[in-house]
Amino acid sequence: MSEVALRLSGIEAFYGAAQALFGVDLDVPAGAVTVLLGRNGAGKSTTLKAAMGLVDVRAGCVKVGVVEITHMPSYRIARTGVGYVPETRRVFAGLSVVENLTVGEHSAGDGPIVWTRERIFDLFPPLAGMRDRLAGQLSGGEQQMLTIARTLMGNPGIILLDEPSEGLAPVIVQQIAATIRTLAAEGLTVLLSEQNVRFAMHVASRAAVIERGRILVEGPIDKIAADESVRAAYLTP
Repeated sequence: MSEVALRLSGIEAFYGAAQALFGVDLDVPAGAVTVLLGRNGAGKSTTLKAAMGLVDVRAGCVKVGVVEITHMPSYRIARTGVGYVPETRRVFAGLSVVENLTVGEHSAGDGPIVWTRERIFDLFPPLAGMRDRLAGQLSGGEQQMLTIARTLMGNPGIILLDEPSEGLAPVIVQQIAATIRTLAAEGLTVLLSEQNVRFAMHVASRAAVIERGRILVEGPIDKIAADESVRAAYLTP
């Protein structure tokens, strides 16, 4: 069995008085792409936020390797080598592409790749010609690239991607998929949340299906995607 890079055990998470996760257990193997599948509102984003210290976790444990991070503030979790790319693509709109990347340099982790601006521009060629453009003037797809790029500048060993294909044109989705495959090939551990099963199958080797805050099934993604009863009941076509 592969080494586990990120482990969530018995996670109970809340938004105020409302419970969102119910005993979530999830192992994310090192150097692989794992996808959390489920319909909108199933608990995918909350699971990523629980790992990143962005929601109220009242029970359970989150570990990066052997280091427990359950109740650490998010900035300290980032320092353990966990990068987070939110669904909302939170770029600094008033800063240029290069300035956004510079902001990401301040929380260096200990990942398998040392990222420089030039290496980022090799990974995301469209950004290379927009170095001085304000992030607020980029398209949605370009902002998604920039958000991932800025996170990589912290040199994480693990990257959490929340709905990376959501709302993007098909050509950009293909570019994002190629990027995720490249990151995994370089040794980065990736956990992403997705509704798009077709996209997930192009990038991930393992999957877990979540519904109403509970993990229902996990295993090789081709096996899960081939299960018609699972697809019909819990996954968006």
